[in-house]
Amino acid sequence: MRIEQRIAQELSVHERQVAAAIGLLDGGATVPFIARYRKEVTGSLDDTQLRQLEERLRYLRELEARRATILKSVSEQEKLTAALEKAIRGAETMARLEDLYLPFKPKRRTKAQIAREAGLEPLALGLLSDPAQNPLLVAEQFVRSEAGIDSAEAALEGARQILIEHFSEDADLIGRLRDYLSRNAVVVSSVASGKEEEGAKFGDYFSYSEPWKRVPSHRALALFRGRNEGILTVKIQENAHADEGVGHCESVMASHFRIADRGRASDRWLLDSVAAAWKTRLFKRLETDLFAELKQKAETEAIRVFANNLRDLMLAAPAGQRATMGLDPGLRTGVKVAVVDSTGKVVDTATIYPHAPAKRWDEAIAALAVLADKHRVDLVSIGNGTGSRETETLVKELRERFPQLQLTQVMVSEAGASVYSASEVAAKEFPNLDVSLRGAVSIARRLQDPLAELVKIEPKSIGVGQYQHDVSQPLLARTLDGVVEDCVNHVGVDINTASAALLSHVAGLSRAVADNVISFRDAQGAFRNRQQILKVQGIGPKSFEQAAGFMRIRKGDNPLDASGVHPEAYPVVQRVVEATGKQVNELMGNSELLQTLKAEDFADERFGVLTVRDILQELEKPGRDPRPLFRTAKFKSGVKELHDLRPGMILEGVVTNVANFGAFVDIGVHQDGLVHISALTTQFIDDPRKVVKTGDVVQVKVLEVDSRRKRISLTMRMDDQPGAKTEGEAAPGGRAQEKRRDERPAAGEKHQRERSGKDKRREAPQEKAPKTAKEQVKKKLEEQKKPPQGALAAAFAKAMADK
Repeated sequence: MRIEQRIAQELSVHERQVAAAIGLLDGGATVPFIARYRKEVTGSLDDTQLRQLEERLRYLRELEARRATILKSVSEQEKLTAALEKAIRGAETMARLEDLYLPFKPKRRTKAQIAREAGLEPLALGLLSDPAQNPLLVAEQFVRSEAGIDSAEAALEGARQILIEHFSEDADLIGRLRDYLSRNAVVVSSVASGKEEEGAKFGDYFSYSEPWKRVPSHRALALFRGRNEGILTVKIQENAHADEGVGHCESVMASHFRIADRGRASDRWLLDSVAAAWKTRLFKRLETDLFAELKQKAETEAIRVFANNLRDLMLAAPAGQRATMGLDPGLRTGVKVAVVDSTGKVVDTATIYPHAPAKRWDEAIAALAVLADKHRVDLVSIGNGTGSRETETLVKELRERFPQLQLTQVMVSEAGASVYSASEVAAKEFPNLDVSLRGAVSIARRLQDPLAELVKIEPKSIGVGQYQHDVSQPLLARTLDGVVEDCVNHVGVDINTASAALLSHVAGLSRAVADNVISFRDAQGAFRNRQQILKVQGIGPKSFEQAAGFMRIRKGDNPLDASGVHPEAYPVVQRVVEATGKQVNELMGNSELLQTLKAEDFADERFGVLTVRDILQELEKPGRDPRPLFRTAKFKSGVKELHDLRPGMILEGVVTNVANFGAFVDIGVHQDGLVHISALTTQFIDDPRKVVKTGDVVQVKVLEVDSRRKRISLTMRMDDQPGAKTEGEAAPGGRAQEKRRDERPAAGEKHQRERSGKDKRREAPQEKAPKTAKEQVKKKLEEQKKPPQGALAAAFAKAMADK
């Protein structure tokens, strides 16, 4: 079966679509470009289908290359029969190819080879063909001291080694046994002796068994991790009753070679040879193969989950161009503060110490108020790491004390922030900024525009995966890079404001070319039209074709340059202009007029109906951001630690990760809770992403809290009662978390604030609130009856007085 035909069957599309897509890919076209601007050619294959096609094409081409190598090797050995060649050419998997090649594969000198050199092959094949012969009597004829065969027993042992190799290299038999095991084998695991306490997180697998074919991705990867860490012993069992007598696989082997116990002289010896071949060779090989296949399937699924979560995170709603203060929480080392203006430019930084051991609470609030007032901050972005809830409380009090600042606080994922801080990208972007403050900048910017900021971080460091450190790193990197590329091009980039990191993911551009775009922009000023892009060093006709449609130029010479209409299709728009009598700027956004037009009236041989329809839709909403509207979650007051949770509580949270078995939700207690797939909805679903995705704000109810194992069981079905078990459980080993620079506070530790008279002030009759920041600061200081604490608070009072 040809590659195009096979991929077409797997994707359930026409072969001509696959052939067209392969032609475009081989010609240097990118997936985003093909998906967006070559729909007529591929029959509207989308980016997901094209990525799957691309990956399968890579595998099948590797398979063909291996097939050619094997055919050449066997042919050079002069052992390539017509039947063997037919089998090799018909093999559809790498495993089948290797099975066929095994007898001809160059190998080191084996016991069987030594026995053949000693002349024992006739003995082995003679007993196999005529079991009526007495093994010992026949073997006496092969005793040759000069060949190292000193006895009949030694001759029989050599003959057995030959048969073991013969049995173990039969491709058809291996295929039958592999098929049986894939349907009936059981994966079993147990805890290694003395590892019970050390491996408590793998407790669910201390005595575990499950049919091989039903082991889900997260459990498979947990088993492999436990085995790699020396906690678990993991094995394959032939079937659920493998310990009862001779196994099914031995019986199949014996039958395959027409061996049976009929009372003949050699029957028992031959059956023992079959048992030895199964236990010492075939089972070990097939167990390795099954584990490899299970790991490959688990990795593929885990990578798919990671890719989906990454896509959701990168396409999360942007807060937009609003001045933002980023807080990178810390306890002992302080909270790092960075303020960025509406364009993302860093305008101020600071470090405050509100938490233990310094406990400079009021000074910290004063410092934040100064920064917020000075730079007209709208949003406060708080990283969700160590000290996040304490810092959130700090910001809440800041808002209470200074309501006129009109601040909105948002908890954001800080995964990857520390990686970015120490990266070459961050060093180049902020050469004079302390490493500890770069993370705060990232936290602020990722609220303004998650996509623009997250592209600066290696995708696998963003931390929304499922056992991402346990999967194939090349495949993971390739897949995640594809996701980033698809997301960037789905949204499009403003070429006059985009960073080099963002531009480097535009279809057709490399990092070096992206740097050249920035250099050209710095030297020549803002781009005025897309044709100027061709003047950038490294951008030729091909790369321009791939990239131009995804790069936007706002307020340039041609209004179409701000849209997703590709420059090659501008003639189509001109035909619309001529037909309607409206100029381009009059057409753009004119939904009433555009919806009356028929794509068929403007299509031609080059631009078909599908492309024209996309052009009309783009004119209707030019440059529209496809991402959702910005929304924030509100964590429940007083719920900061695991011990604050009570079964039955209804809370609001943010989905941080979606796995096959459910969704992890941040409810503000440093430990994400799990909503099992069975508790996401009252309807049956086979994929949690049908209900939730990373970044969603959801309402959950607490079902159970396991403080010892730090697990929180949640439900999104409000009728569920605490104590009721949901189907399944969280994956042992949990979700990989990025290591933080600051230590996590001990369980139960609470921040103690030194603010005299706080409760009394809240109970006192309410007075008219001061209208200005200056009046409010003065009032606060009078109430506390003490001078400002520290230099920052004094600076704040002075700044307000000067106003």
